[in-house]
Amino acid sequence: MSTLSVELSLENLRGAVRGDVVVPGDPSYEEARRVYNALHDRRPAVVVRAVDAGDVIAAVLFAREHELRLAVRGGSHAVAGHGTVDDGLVIDLSRMRGVRVDPAARTARAEGGCTWGDFNHATHAFGLATTGGVISTTGVGGLTLGGGMGNLSRRYGLSCDNLLAADVVTAEGTLVTCDAERHPDLFWALRGGGGNYGVVTSFRFRVHPVSDILGGVVIYPLDGEVARRWRDMNAEAEEELNTLFVTALGPQVPFLPERWQGRPVCVAVVCFTGRPEDDERVRARLASLGPVVGEFLDRIPYPLVNTLFDEDLPPGLYHYWKGNFSRELSDGAIGVHMAFGETIPSLQTETAIFPIDGACHRVGAQDTAFAYRDASFSTAFGASYTDPADTERNIAWTRAYDDALRPHTQEGGYVNFMDADDQSRVRSNYRQNYDRLRAVKRRYDPDNTFRLNHNIAP
Repeated sequence: MSTLSVELSLENLRGAVRGDVVVPGDPSYEEARRVYNALHDRRPAVVVRAVDAGDVIAAVLFAREHELRLAVRGGSHAVAGHGTVDDGLVIDLSRMRGVRVDPAARTARAEGGCTWGDFNHATHAFGLATTGGVISTTGVGGLTLGGGMGNLSRRYGLSCDNLLAADVVTAEGTLVTCDAERHPDLFWALRGGGGNYGVVTSFRFRVHPVSDILGGVVIYPLDGEVARRWRDMNAEAEEELNTLFVTALGPQVPFLPERWQGRPVCVAVVCFTGRPEDDERVRARLASLGPVVGEFLDRIPYPLVNTLFDEDLPPGLYHYWKGNFSRELSDGAIGVHMAFGETIPSLQTETAIFPIDGACHRVGAQDTAFAYRDASFSTAFGASYTDPADTERNIAWTRAYDDALRPHTQEGGYVNFMDADDQSRVRSNYRQNYDRLRAVKRRYDPDNTFRLNHNIAP
């Protein structure tokens, strides 16, 4: 295509878009192309910073007309780099961040570029919440489309279990609304099937009465006995008690003595949505897990518990992650976590074990695209670091960790924790639901326009 033709095409795109169309050489290009994971330093040909569904439709049609590879960016957290692309078109939804709460119906509608910080801020004003990300800058869209685990999972299920409806721009450039009655096959696939089916411009969720909680972190020495006690506590605990188990290097925080900062530790991330009069009982259970070397645990607003990792994991770090599911946290798996906990390569690197029992198990394995309803834990692990010169060492550490855990886990893993080199695991990630997901893909995206994801090819 000639330079003149390119300019005319871009002018046509700008005329069709209310938001910004950013190309190389524009003053805002460097900022517009940047994503959360600095490992993916790509240079798109065009970034469309959409402000509404009309902009998204125009961008999808432009990408198809000009045969440009298409990436979709919501909160920008995709560790695998799916929110950007070299020489293609990026639809950036980050200007679409409105949230509308209906407290009478206990629903909330969030635009496709919302973060969980946006969502939690809006719903907390009404004493309401739903399961969302444990880092407030995580996008509502990416987390929900992959399933969505968080601090309310045991009590209220996954994010996708609370999804009631979605507005989707399909590969044909058509806006459809899907729910249990309209386009039910598409609605089913969106609940765990990732970004394979279109650009979701809004989500409507069921929300629940959650206001102040007992929340925070309790820190212990790195010790397999702490992990085993946590496992046993989780099996017995009421669903109102949701705790993540983390191995990390002791953070530089006022409530952790200096001698523990930078040393390997275990951390319980606590979200108790039960009655305040039961707080002391919960505190006692957490204290019984092992010697407490640091603690921040109090009655706090629910949104605050989802910001506890924000400073540790800001935009601009380098990340290489893996993930898996397991029916149990075996002694063998705990041994692996302790061994690799002793060799954590950076202050930013953390392993997080999410409990996904309770309400998550009351949804059938084929009721949504999220297939691992028999799993009790989902583990996210891998290196996060500041210096690109350390990439080879950090990737090697993560892969060795992954190899060591495989005998203790199920075949598949959670797509939102998978890295770019995990495409070979897509079928096992979706198990019995894969063929049905492929059929939905053939119906709504037969040309695989939306292929920059953990792709289900039509």
